[in-house]
Order: sequence, then structure tokens, then C-alpha cells
Amino acid sequence: MEQSPTNHVDKLDSLEFFAPCPQGLSPLAAQEIRAMRIKVRPVKTGVGFFGSIADAYRVCLFARTVSRVLLILARFDASDGDALYRNASGIAWEEHVPHGATIAVSATGTNDKLRNTQFTALRLKDAICDRLREATGKRPDVSKHDADLTFTVAIRGNRATVSLNLAGPPLHQRNYRLHTTGVAAPLKETLATGMLLFADWPRLAKEGKAFLDPMCGSGTIAIEAAMIAADIAPGLLRTSWGFTAWRQHDALAWETLLDEARARRDAGLKTMPPIFAQDIDPVALDAARENVREAHLDGCITFACADVCAMQTAPATSGLIATNPPYGERLFAQAQLPALYAGFSSTLRKHFQTWSLAIITPDESIDNLIGLASSAACSVFNGPIPTQVRLYDCAQASTSTLATITIGDAELTVFDGNSQQFANRLKRRFAHLRKWARRNDIHCYRVYDADLPDYNVAIDLYECSMPIENAEEGSWFAVIYEYAAPGSVDPFRAQQRISDVLAIAPCVLGIESSHVFFKQRKRSGGQYQADEQRTRFTITTEEHGLRFVLNLSDYLDTGLFLDHRLVRKLIQKRTESMIADNPAFTESHPLRFLNLFCYTGSATVHAAAGGALKTTSVDLSQTYLACAQQNMRLNGFTGKTHRFERADCMQWIKEARRGKQRWDLIFVDPPAFSNSKKMGKRIFDIQRDHVELLVGVSRLLARGGQAIFSCNLRTFKADYEALEKLGVELIDITEQTIDEDFSRNQRIHHCFILNRIARND
Repeated sequence: MEQSPTNHVDKLDSLEFFAPCPQGLSPLAAQEIRAMRIKVRPVKTGVGFFGSIADAYRVCLFARTVSRVLLILARFDASDGDALYRNASGIAWEEHVPHGATIAVSATGTNDKLRNTQFTALRLKDAICDRLREATGKRPDVSKHDADLTFTVAIRGNRATVSLNLAGPPLHQRNYRLHTTGVAAPLKETLATGMLLFADWPRLAKEGKAFLDPMCGSGTIAIEAAMIAADIAPGLLRTSWGFTAWRQHDALAWETLLDEARARRDAGLKTMPPIFAQDIDPVALDAARENVREAHLDGCITFACADVCAMQTAPATSGLIATNPPYGERLFAQAQLPALYAGFSSTLRKHFQTWSLAIITPDESIDNLIGLASSAACSVFNGPIPTQVRLYDCAQASTSTLATITIGDAELTVFDGNSQQFANRLKRRFAHLRKWARRNDIHCYRVYDADLPDYNVAIDLYECSMPIENAEEGSWFAVIYEYAAPGSVDPFRAQQRISDVLAIAPCVLGIESSHVFFKQRKRSGGQYQADEQRTRFTITTEEHGLRFVLNLSDYLDTGLFLDHRLVRKLIQKRTESMIADNPAFTESHPLRFLNLFCYTGSATVHAAAGGALKTTSVDLSQTYLACAQQNMRLNGFTGKTHRFERADCMQWIKEARRGKQRWDLIFVDPPAFSNSKKMGKRIFDIQRDHVELLVGVSRLLARGGQAIFSCNLRTFKADYEALEKLGVELIDITEQTIDEDFSRNQRIHHCFILNRIARND
């Protein structure tokens, strides 16, 4: 026999409620509600509690971490749609829905018969409307948006729980964050508050401690910190609630709570501790200031436009730093983060040793990046991203384990005093190479290349030739590559030195820490070394009067091999001279240029700039072919005579030979090693396969044609004897292709001119 629905609203002083909250925050939400002297039952997805309707109103108004407050109306069997409809019809909906009110219905969960939540919601809606029509003679209007009353049905197994959403719009909507235009990835208010509660900010605020968010974005964390410190109810600014049209709404109880909230706010504002917020982005700060005004907190928060990595002092003697730094999902690129955190770490060590720190992060490795061990952690979700709130005691950064170095007139706190040598060396190289680059109109160059064994990194500089978001034309960016350390090196010491490098480099080079990208070089199975990224960061730079798009984030190489600068110039000059010396090259019979393993097509762009009207660029990666096309378009080289072909170059050469295709100038720059799945079972090894490759290339040369072969395998040794027997002449021109910024590393690449001696096919 089917059971009738269990009615949960017979006694208005002993009702059952459920308050959902963001995953991970239920213990904090339970703590909040328990402090209101309400009996709670925390579960994974929220907090259940029993009490009066006034208790529920109090939770709606004062709870900071819950998303909604649901009044449980009934539980009953819902094994299928008919059972759901029949049992839902037994609820006295006329006691909840007044005449003229609009309703909305939503559903969650499924079972064997109720597999579609839209259908489930429809069956509940039909039950409500049919019951009301029978009881009152009229059906209520249904509104998907801005309904007066919202009912929910949750299916779990064969049971249904039907509720009234007392909150209305989600409770994280406090009605102050109206200005987020141009600000990426703002944090939800409930999560911001959860972080503050986990960091014990209410106690610190009562003690008069200061608060700082050094990467405040649109100001959510700072505003929530101010509201907690001033005892301002998070719902006080809201104008829309889910209970005001409810037939059993207790208006007097609600007004009494509002009066209490206003009195507590007025008293709390008189004892506010200092609240500080800063960001490097002026657009974000403008949004934050507007949000503060909407929150009626004018004058309560002190704002500054500043780089967290360049702070010269703490705003107060002690307090809490709480921030949601970028972590490469929607803000910044992953490769930008190490430099940001290294600079942040240096700031903490120097100025904030009496402060505590709370950070939201998806990665426990942040402990290594900032040089502190977490004292506590709480797993939460920032939207769809699994993250943690991690707490730190900045006093761990004891000055006895640190050193201070000088960079010009500035002092920098670092882990290793020997980092002064690195700073000095980088400063000298930068001063020399910057002058050289300016004299030679060079906009991208290597400024440091493992000059000191303990600081085993390479640093490349790129000038942005077109304005982008948060960077003007002429801004400089740095990419720092860490070479793999020998196994004999202590990993902890190596990590500390890298942290020092990342903090020192922006200071010496005079660039923002957010303009520094950090990458680790390692052997890769693919043609190009990919770096797992979430957020792409590109700039446009210039070389020899040509423009190129660089991807600073997605791959270890940016799209322009700097050591090939003179090789590309050689290609352009050789194209020009071949056309000038051979009157047979005309518009109808143009010079033909072939770029094998073309990567992003920079050599093709130089050849086209030299006058090559017919070019072919071949690569296995569609991504890089798209980049090559983009670079060609950027420089005005378009049309059907510029071809881009996706293929395994070794196989493509064989097919081109069979088709008797010929080119006048060929550039071939293969990887040292590749076992890409796109090549099938074949593994490419340049040392083993270079004879086969170069013989094939030679057979694609037209009469009088020439090829340029480059290789980045440091230990490469050409088999001159085997090549000569097969009619290939190889002339080493490496020394001519090493520019000043790579002069300390003569083995950065090998470069050869390739001529065909005799024709054997």
C-alpha cells in the first residue's frame, strides 16, 4: 500500500530546512548556523537544521556561506511519474501559493523511471497547478524567470523531497558586485567568505588586525572581509527573496531581523579594522571601487594600484593576507605563475613576517613556489575547478634562513646569498646586450644562458610590437627556461635558487613579474615540446622588419627560435640574391621555396620577404601550420601560391620525388628526435636518419638550387663521406649563423649549406 506524503509544515515552530552550500564549506556553514543557536546536521552538500520560520529567515539574512535555504514541504514515494504526481497532489499547495502568485519548478536527481529532470519538474508543476485549480478554481501562472515562489523536487532512489526555496536568487548574490566588466574570473562571495572564516578572520578582526588582498581583482574578498569585520549581514542589501509572496510569510519576524541587522551594521562600522586591497590592473581596481560603493562601504577599504611583487612595505604591523591569485585556468598562463609567486614570496619574506596568509589554489605545489609550509588546508570548488584554501604562518620565513641582496638602489630578500652573483651577472649581460640589440634593431634576444653553473637557466627577452590587453606596444616579456639539474643537486636548494632567479629577473630587467614566463626543458617525444596549459598568452613581435605571433604559454618554444635569427636573415638574403642573379625568375616563373619541418613558418616569411612568390611549408602539426599561415597573413603574404601541407616530412619527400617536384631554395630544420603517433611506428632520430633525409632533400633541388640544413642536436656529427658518395655536398656555416647573444654557446645549433653534386635519378 502506497504511503501518503509526509507533511513537514504542520508546526511552524519546528520546521525542517536544508541549506545547500559550495562543496567543502559545509563544516563552516554548520558552524555559522550553530552560532545562531540552531540545531544543525551537516552533510557533504550543505546543512540540515530544524527550527522556526524566523530561524530560517535568520539563516537567509546572516549566513555567509550557504547558497539557498530550502523549507522541506514533504517526502514521499516517486518510483515513477505517476507516483510523483499523485503524492505531490496530496500537498496542500493552497496553503503556500496565494492567488496571483507566479511559480517556478526545478528538479534534481534521477531514478530508473524518472530519468529526465525536465520531465520530473513538469510532473510536479502539473500536480501543483491541478491541486490549486481544484482548491481555488484557478491555476497559477508559471514563470521561468523571477517567479514569486520557487519549488524544487530532489529525486534520490525512489523517494522525492519537495521544498520551497526561501532564498529566491542564490544567496551569494549580495547585490553589491554589479561591476565586473573587464575583470576575469571573479570569486563567488560564498567561497570568499569561506576562505575568511577558515582563516579565522572574525577573531583577527575583533583584535583589530589589518586585512590585505594584494591581488584583489573586483574586490570580492576585501568587501566580504569588511562586511565580516563590521558585522554586516550579507543579505542586508538584497531586495528579492523567495518567501515574501509565500502565504505563510511572517512579515513581522522578517522586519525584526532587518532592524537587528541594521543596528549591528551601524555599531560594527564604528570599530572597523584597517582593510587594504590592491591590484596591478587599474580596470580591476575601478570595478572594485564601484563594488565598494554599491556595498555602502565607502572609506572602509583603502585601494592601491600596485604589483604584489614590488611592494616596499606592509600596510600594518600584523594581520591577514587573503587572496585568490591566478592559477592558469582563466587568468594568466601557467608559465607566468612561478615568477609571480616568486616575487610574492620575496615580498612575504621581507615585509610580512608577522602576518598570516590564506590562498585559494588548485595545486599543493604552491607551498614550494612561495617557500612556506601550509599549516591547514580545506578542499573546495571554485566554480568547476577543484581547489584548496591553504593557510600559512608567514613567521616561518625567518630572517635567519634568508639573505638580502641589492639590485641598484633596491633590496631584495632571497633564499641564497649567492644569488647576488646571479643578479650581478644578469645585470652586466643585460647592459651589454641591450645596447647591442638597439644598435642592430633586434627586438628578441637571449640575455642569459646558464652563465653560472648553479643558476642553470636561459632567459629570452621579447618586445611586444602591437598593444595587447594589459601591455602596451614596446612592452618587454621574458621567458625563463630551467635546464634539468643533475641528480647530484639537492632538489630543495635548486628550487630555492629558481625562486631567487624568478624574483631577481624582473627587477634587473625592469619588467613586470606578470610578464615573466617560466618553463622547464626536458626531452620530449613530440616534434616540439608541449607544456600543459590552460590559458593561452600571445604577443606579436618584430624581426628584420617582419612581424610574428609568439605563443608564450602553450609550448616550451615560443614560435621563434632566437638562435636562428641569422639563419632566417640568410634565407631572405639568399632569396634576394638568387632572384637578382637569375633573370629566369619572373612572376610567371617565380623562385620556389620549400620549408620542411616548417614549425611556425618564420623562415617562409623571410623567404617571401626576399621575393619568393611561390612557397611550400610542410609540417606534421596542424596547429603549427595554422600559426605559419597566420604569420604569412600578418606580413601580407597570401594567395594560392603559398601552400601549407600537413605531412610526415620524410614520407612527403619520397612522394615529392616520385612526383618530380623541384624547388630552388630549401630550408630544412628537423627536430633532433620525434616519435609522434602521427608518424605511425616510425621514430625519427636526426643523427641516425640525416643521410636519408639530406639525400632526399638534395633530389628535390632544381638545377642551380641550394638547401640550408640546420640541426639543434648539440652532439650532431655529419656523415660527410656517406653524403658525398650519394652526391651531396655539405658545407658547415655554423660560425656565420651564431649571433652575439649566443656567442657563449657555439653548439646551440649546427648549420650547413647543401649542394647536389651529381644527379642519380
